[in-house]
Amino acid sequence: MLIEPENFPKRLALSLEYEGNRYHGWQSQKDEPLAVQTFVERALSKIANEPVKVVCSGRTDAGVHASSQVCHFETRAVRESYNWVMGANSQLPGDISLSWVREVDSHFHARFSATSRQYVYFVRCVPVRSALLRHATMFTCRSMDASRMAEAGKVLIGTHNFNAYRSVRCQAKSPVRTLTRLSIHQQDELLAIHVEANGFLQHMVRNIVGVLMEIGSGEAPVDWAEQVLESKDRTRGGVNAPPHGLYFLGPSYDSDFNLAETVRIPQFLKGILKSDPVG
Repeated sequence: MLIEPENFPKRLALSLEYEGNRYHGWQSQKDEPLAVQTFVERALSKIANEPVKVVCSGRTDAGVHASSQVCHFETRAVRESYNWVMGANSQLPGDISLSWVREVDSHFHARFSATSRQYVYFVRCVPVRSALLRHATMFTCRSMDASRMAEAGKVLIGTHNFNAYRSVRCQAKSPVRTLTRLSIHQQDELLAIHVEANGFLQHMVRNIVGVLMEIGSGEAPVDWAEQVLESKDRTRGGVNAPPHGLYFLGPSYDSDFNLAETVRIPQFLKGILKSDPVG
């Protein structure tokens, strides 16, 4: 049963996951209907019986997946959390799914309140590509030395000018970011590059992966990652890794907001990130 709207809007936070393969990224665009945001706002608007606009914690590019994209929205509609989730999911396509919805303080902002964000990139190093995993991981037939990749990645941790690791189309005003984690995990033929930072530039993670893979394959020296960083020149970097191996794990927030499980690892890939990092 629907409850009558109150006179003032409340702010709600939500977490959702999506498979990014068929979408042109998170952000709604005027001439592009296949954006994740468009589908989410349409579904929530039906449940709220009023227009709903959502603000996300981090925009993802075309083809990139998310296991916990946190957003906030405001509405006068009053629904139980269960009804928000189940109602919206009944309106969403199968490759987008809400995990939870809860009321938050009006000072909470999905983007600006985030203290860090985490991504993981998955690479399968096998002789023959998989038809079943082609949209879930990146495939390479090259052997990768994970210890070389881990050693090279150490120089990227800290506060740096990442201009050489961002897209030439990146619109961020500053290329400076603080990378607090870059760990390499290996389980059989699967590699995971797990990164955390206060924020990411466009294509930053995929460009880091591209450089580390050249080093891991032995086609570039270990210190090449540092040379690229110090050049501040995107043309000195490696190939931009494809989007389908990349997962946005979610943002972290101050404990005062009392939001649990804002960072979530995909269930089918949890094992590898539980293993000790290489190096």
